[in-house]
Amino acid sequence: MAAIQFTVDKLRVRILGSVAEVGTTAAATTAETIRRAVAERGAARVILATGNSQLAFIAALRAESNVPWDSVTVFHMDEYVGVDADHPASFQRWIGGNVADRFHPAAVHYLQGDTADPEQEALRYEKLLRAAPLDLVCMGIGENGHIAFNEPFQADFADERWVRVIELDDRSRKQQVGEGHFRTVQDVPRSAISLTVPALLAPAAVQVTAPEARKAEAVRAALTGPVSNACPATVLREHPNADLFLDRDSAALLDQFTG
Repeated sequence: MAAIQFTVDKLRVRILGSVAEVGTTAAATTAETIRRAVAERGAARVILATGNSQLAFIAALRAESNVPWDSVTVFHMDEYVGVDADHPASFQRWIGGNVADRFHPAAVHYLQGDTADPEQEALRYEKLLRAAPLDLVCMGIGENGHIAFNEPFQADFADERWVRVIELDDRSRKQQVGEGHFRTVQDVPRSAISLTVPALLAPAAVQVTAPEARKAEAVRAALTGPVSNACPATVLREHPNADLFLDRDSAALLDQFTG
């Protein structure tokens, strides 16, 4: 299948034939963005999402050569409150195993979910994010249209804060069970520490990978509905340098764009 490309507002959209192609294309974009940032400024600061939708991308990134990881600082975008780094569902653990241990970046800053004071942890992490320009964020879109854990009708597009403690939407909690991270919805924490929408849009480049059929409804809402926090992913259409990579399954409801 030849790639289909179009733009919605400012958001560049590319539909590829498979999850593997999404991963390979996104990895090439990430690698080039990092190389350019290091060439221009001597360092790169990158925010990375976690979760099943990012696995093909991370796997493909391993095949990219000459990526100056020794000049890259990595952040992640959320963590469950009350979950320590050894928990199987910990996003800190995901970043450690899939990013830190594979690429050995110069630094990795982790959100500590098991902190005694989540509000102070949010402030600590916000200071780290704001310390220097951010070059790239690589994220996904949740099944309910969230980005990071900025949930429908809760997300604040003009938030003054870059990191907050938030309450998880029920559909987000069910998604975590569906992806195999928890046995039951009751096991999923009710709150998390998350980067806010302004933090996610602060980097110079935004890259979104949202493959699989379970994301099709959220993708359609993100591209066809009004920009509002009813579907937080709609705000991606306002970033001046953002790319969305889809596969055939996640783009299945986009007939108005694909003909």
